[in-house]
Amino acid sequence: MKKFKNRMSQAHQKIHIIAIGGAVMSSLAVALKNKGMTVSGSDDKIYDPAASLLNTNELLPSEMGWNADNIDNSLDAIIVGMHAKSDNPELLKAQELGIRIWSYPEFIRAQADDKQRIVITGSHGKTTITGCIIHVLNYWGKDFDYVIGAKIEGIKETIKLSNAPVIIIEGDEYFTSPLDPEPKFLKYDHHIALISGTSWDHINVYPTEESYLTQFEKLADRTPKAGTLIYCSEDKHANKIASKERDDVKPVPYKTPKYKVNDAQFVINGDTPVKLFGKHNMQNMEGARLILDRIGITDEQFYEAISSFEGAYKRNNLLAQNAKTSVYTDFAHAPSKLAATASALKELYPKRKLVACYELHTFSSLNKDFLGNYKGAFNAPEEAIVYFDNGLIEEKKYASISEEDIKKSFNRKDIKVFTDSSELETYLLDMNWQEKNLIFMSSGTFGGLDLASMAASIIQ
Repeated sequence: MKKFKNRMSQAHQKIHIIAIGGAVMSSLAVALKNKGMTVSGSDDKIYDPAASLLNTNELLPSEMGWNADNIDNSLDAIIVGMHAKSDNPELLKAQELGIRIWSYPEFIRAQADDKQRIVITGSHGKTTITGCIIHVLNYWGKDFDYVIGAKIEGIKETIKLSNAPVIIIEGDEYFTSPLDPEPKFLKYDHHIALISGTSWDHINVYPTEESYLTQFEKLADRTPKAGTLIYCSEDKHANKIASKERDDVKPVPYKTPKYKVNDAQFVINGDTPVKLFGKHNMQNMEGARLILDRIGITDEQFYEAISSFEGAYKRNNLLAQNAKTSVYTDFAHAPSKLAATASALKELYPKRKLVACYELHTFSSLNKDFLGNYKGAFNAPEEAIVYFDNGLIEEKKYASISEEDIKKSFNRKDIKVFTDSSELETYLLDMNWQEKNLIFMSSGTFGGLDLASMAASIIQ
């Protein structure tokens, strides 16, 4: 990896971001502008909240679409996001002119050349763990940089780049760029890495479980001498990968700490109430604690700070509640996340019936051959509902999915299946919600339903 030249961190540098409209790329654009760089960008479509963020910071492109005329020799570098394709006209023009092209993770790595680099990985939990670390460090006024994939209460941006001595990076296993199929998390050259757990995902790029798990094996193997590899020993794959002996690498296992639930309140460390709930989140906080221990945060400091952590955006978010009913949303979409989130709500409210709605939205979840991986993932709720958009399946030219396919894959004959969002809305609004909770789980929008409005109607 070439070192990032000092000149690139100077205020007069001009950077153009191809696919600026992504959640991470838009935040990166703002971070670079805040560093004093001149930033431009392009995309074929940009939605909120990225559109509003870019507009507020005067970085929203005046026109949507790709235009090779945006690229000329006045630019010092290009940063390309995964949304762009390898035949993108702006990318081709940059290659023709010989302009330095960075992928997003390579650029972050170059900005962190003189920092201690801590990378949080895993199929699930990495956003929450990274958020815990950021919250605690902010609470104690520590100087650090970070990259996280979701908004956290109390921080304005999802990326901070400065002259801080340490950077916390949420590292994902998806491709680096249209030109580089290596996972992002391999680009950061970590000193300390954490693997929260592994569960096969992204089948469009990792067609087998083995090919997926191999990426985490590579991550572990790249831990440098005197480096640290923290891992969840309760996850069989993470345990196998990280506990393997590596020359002068310190493996540090963690597991779910002791906790209790008092009146819909999770309590850790004997008497520390926390706002997160569910066994998986107690486990996530333990991983964060071990990372923080290695950068100077004592257990006493950790427990004082973590009690006020509210979690990451779209993770176990309470929409509305009254004395008899609570309505939540969650980003859960993979089988392991689905099971953990539903179980967490049952643990929080054991006497209430749980109605759980899950949207098949990702490439993996809409793949008929992958559906069998959801077997047993939806056992916790008393009533399980699955929604998917047949139009999206037809548009993407995926194999059709039937109601019987869903029931067989989830191994629940009583599961209710909806393909019309208005019918799902009517069904839920007509239900008696006394002593019941509802959770919507998806990385999508349930066909554009106004979930906040529905939640308000349900608790009236």
